[in-house]
Amino acid sequence: MKGKLPRVTAEKIIKILQKHGFSEVRQSGSHKIFRNSQGCRVTVPVHSGSILHPKLIKAILEDAGISPEELEK
Repeated sequence: MKGKLPRVTAEKIIKILQKHGFSEVRQSGSHKIFRNSQGCRVTVPVHSGSILHPKLIKAILEDAGISPEELEK
């Protein structure tokens, strides 16, 4: 992976996941759980307006099978 990941909020990550076929299946406290048609599960912590840590963004992207380049689009 080249360069730094962009700084994004949970809301932006959720929009990207939905664009890639993920839909929310449940919520546990402040964590929303998403699943796609292949059964891949991704958990996103939602704290309104706060920026997600780059390591967390990287983990979410890896779980979802989305490249960092796609995130920047």
